[in-house]
Amino acid sequence: MGSNTETEVLVLQGGGALGAYQAGAYEALFASGRRNAWVAGVSIGAINAALIAGNPPERRIERLHAFWDLVSSGSAAMPFLAGLMPRGFYNELSAGATMAQGVPGFFSPRFPPASMMPAGTAGASSFYDTGALRDTLTDLVDIDYLNTGPVRVCTGAVNIETGNMTWFDSAKQVIAVEHIMASGALPPGFPAVEIDGQFYWDGGLVSNTPLQYVYDERSDADLCIFQVDLFNARGKMPTSIWDIEARTKDIRFSSRTRLNTDLLCDMHVTRGAGRRLYEKLPPELREDPDARALLSNDCDPTLTIAHLIYRQTKHENQSKDYEFSRASVRDHWQAGMEDVTATLTHPDWQARHNDAAHVRVFDLTKSRAQQQPA
Repeated sequence: MGSNTETEVLVLQGGGALGAYQAGAYEALFASGRRNAWVAGVSIGAINAALIAGNPPERRIERLHAFWDLVSSGSAAMPFLAGLMPRGFYNELSAGATMAQGVPGFFSPRFPPASMMPAGTAGASSFYDTGALRDTLTDLVDIDYLNTGPVRVCTGAVNIETGNMTWFDSAKQVIAVEHIMASGALPPGFPAVEIDGQFYWDGGLVSNTPLQYVYDERSDADLCIFQVDLFNARGKMPTSIWDIEARTKDIRFSSRTRLNTDLLCDMHVTRGAGRRLYEKLPPELREDPDARALLSNDCDPTLTIAHLIYRQTKHENQSKDYEFSRASVRDHWQAGMEDVTATLTHPDWQARHNDAAHVRVFDLTKSRAQQQPA
């Protein structure tokens, strides 16, 4: 099937401060003329998704910039330090400031701290208060437009009592600020969010990438998915305790991205084969329950996945997801733009419709860790 029939989907992984990479990726996609019909996100990916789907096209980039400029404004007063010390040390100084002071427009430390509060009292269940994020989302996201506009949006959060992933989908329900905040309520840093009497934590605790949900909820149309991941499942053997922390975080929050993508693609191929086999059966066998079981889906759409994966640079370590310096936010944003441009201009991507394959997966970017100095 040709590209004219494709439904374009943006899938956004969680990853805190690294989410600026997703914003840059979206800006490049938007500049290329692509308009995603569906945005699915978890944690910071849910916030970026809301900023996109909750604004008309002409305001989306502006709103993304407004959010990321706000959350990185805490370090705007110390840019001179970046030129006076190694970048890695500067990043750690910025990450330390985040832990001590919070992030403007996002979260602030509780006082008195949670450790000093009696169990069961307000403020005893998280180190930070996220009231500022509620105000920021209310200011930058038009919730009415998000629910009635042209872009479908879905976010995932974990029901604390059941331990199950719950998906909030604008195609099925009204999305509120609480649904966005619930998706990013990572404990014990952030408090749980109550929705309809149930309490939720960050969806990344169960699945940090909403690709499977998008696939399960697909329609008959071909899918062109831009999957923007913030943690790389692949990496080198760590050589220090700090490298170990960073690598552990990559493995934990990548949600086995590549394996899950491979399994999903294999499943897609198998389902298509089952449907085609059913069509070859003689009429007298088609109502047999075993034969009907071959019809796990009644369509055979083309599935194209463009993997855009943030690759850690040499001056980053385990604090990369809570290091909100203006310099790092700009670097991440630029990296997202460059990776999208490299993908869209790559010969393999441009020739993707030249074969009859029903599943295509592309990862066409290079590691910036090998391109930049320490």
